[in-house]
Amino acid sequence: MKTTDDISNRMVGVEESPHPKLLKLLLLCGILSSLLWVGADIVASLLYEGYSYTSQAISELSAIGAPTQSLLRITGLIYEVLLLAFGYGVLILGSQKRILRIIGILLMTHAILALVSFFFPMNLREAEKTFSDTMHIIIYSIIPILFLLIIWFGSKINGKWFKFYSIATILVLLLFGILTGIASSGIAAGVPTPWVGIYERINAYGYVVWIIVFTAILLRKE
Repeated sequence: MKTTDDISNRMVGVEESPHPKLLKLLLLCGILSSLLWVGADIVASLLYEGYSYTSQAISELSAIGAPTQSLLRITGLIYEVLLLAFGYGVLILGSQKRILRIIGILLMTHAILALVSFFFPMNLREAEKTFSDTMHIIIYSIIPILFLLIIWFGSKINGKWFKFYSIATILVLLLFGILTGIASSGIAAGVPTPWVGIYERINAYGYVVWIIVFTAILLRKE
């Protein structure tokens, strides 16, 4: 028998939430995707003989001809599927909260763009640059903007401490994003790029850690 609240929710167009266990599983994909990404980056950098964790870009691990390309294509695909599921979970959770719907859409957009980037891997430093390199740069110039938007909207969901943490994360991402852009210009020029790997990883790890904290908050609230 439908309650008055059920009828009211349907009248205003509010969708019913899915099974709590399914929603929890979708949200857990946020933590799983982040842990997978960090783990894959560390393992690939160890398997790639001669790779410098500090002075080479993350994308060089999955570059055309890199010995770790196949591994990262597999883990990357799993990561994107998990991220897409997480974004969908946030979208569903936001059935009565617009800001969560926005975050869910941004997360799913990130996952889709990352999937598209599979078709445009970069070439190794010493190889001739192609259209694939150009598209790779374009895609990975858009994705960091999505990071900032996701964190900015997410900062509003859990009081002052999370807002301060989110703003601090945004400032770190902006600073090291600029440093990464400056340092990575040397890749195309074929010159040494000291610290580009560190700068880029501070950015990427800062984002995935924020996703883990954000997911934990959503799980606690749910």
